[in-house]
Amino acid sequence: MARLNWGMIGGGDGSQIGPAHRLGAQADGNFSFVAGALDVDAAKGRAFAQSLGVAEDRAYATWQDMLEGERDRADRPDLVTVATPNATHFEITRAFLQAGFHVLCEKPMTMTVEEGEEIVRLAQQTGRICAVNYCYSAYPMVRQMKAMVDAGELGAIRTVVANFSHGHHAAGDDPDNPRVRWRYDPAQAGVSGQMADCGIHALHLACFVLGDQVERLSADFASTVPARVLEDDAMVNFRTTRGTVGRLWTSTIALGRQHGLDLQVFGEKGGMRWASEQPGQVYLTRLGGRTEIMEKGEAGLSDEAGRLSRVAIAHPEGFPMAVANIYLDLAARIRGEAAGNLPLAEDGLRSMAAVYASVASAGQDGAWIDARPPMFR
Repeated sequence: MARLNWGMIGGGDGSQIGPAHRLGAQADGNFSFVAGALDVDAAKGRAFAQSLGVAEDRAYATWQDMLEGERDRADRPDLVTVATPNATHFEITRAFLQAGFHVLCEKPMTMTVEEGEEIVRLAQQTGRICAVNYCYSAYPMVRQMKAMVDAGELGAIRTVVANFSHGHHAAGDDPDNPRVRWRYDPAQAGVSGQMADCGIHALHLACFVLGDQVERLSADFASTVPARVLEDDAMVNFRTTRGTVGRLWTSTIALGRQHGLDLQVFGEKGGMRWASEQPGQVYLTRLGGRTEIMEKGEAGLSDEAGRLSRVAIAHPEGFPMAVANIYLDLAARIRGEAAGNLPLAEDGLRSMAAVYASVASAGQDGAWIDARPPMFR
């Protein structure tokens, strides 16, 4: 099967997320890296793209140059990944969708709910795929959890508990660290810090596994480091459309926690838990039974868990391969094959609506707020 062409914006040398995208896109032989505008420093970005094998005339100084240079080529990218700073996601994603490209955007997809609704409508109007990199939903054992919930193995879901809490921003005497500072600056991060950065990953993961959506929520935000304008710790209580009780904690000052993403699902017939630091395992406890450990790669798992497992049992695959699974599903969708679990623009919109609802609730001492985007009410 012929490879699809792939282009990337952002994710240059030194980027935190860039290597995962390049590894993920090319892991299964579905995409060839043909074009890029990788850095705001034009010379640095062009040189880095060429070092990765991109032809000189397709290593661009800006994303605008890449759009103009690629839109009319017969071998133009089948997919463009947007891995730039948050505030630029909307403008770039909109421009490439309007030009007829399929797009994978890093989260948050947009900075406002209104922008998110515009992207959803544009994807619908153009018939182009707009996916969002909620890659934690693509771990094989997360797909196993979803398959079990969908099959009713846990019965009606009563409660879901999601965490994404780490301690890597706990140093209160380091307010000028550029890798940290922007996350708490409204001019760069928008209305929310930790909730928009990590909390929406945990919230999407919960909704993905449940096959449900947040309907309303109540939030408490805290900025525990005085120099920070936006929150570095948040607690969100929520209810889904089916009435499931949801709890979400997200923090950057939780010393002792490293990556800190985990999910627990409690139903009337059993409970499950998964943690990103041990992504190949799910702990399952059935009502009246003992706790058992399900392992990635073992017999008897769902088709989805098996399809997305590349190496044998007891061999970890990790974060880049979760990103690779997003690209695997994107390749299938672009080729017209089934790929029903891909996180799309609608998911990005729901996340931003939840962020704004959380900000509003926290500003009203935890008042319960409708968390649905206006277009979905």
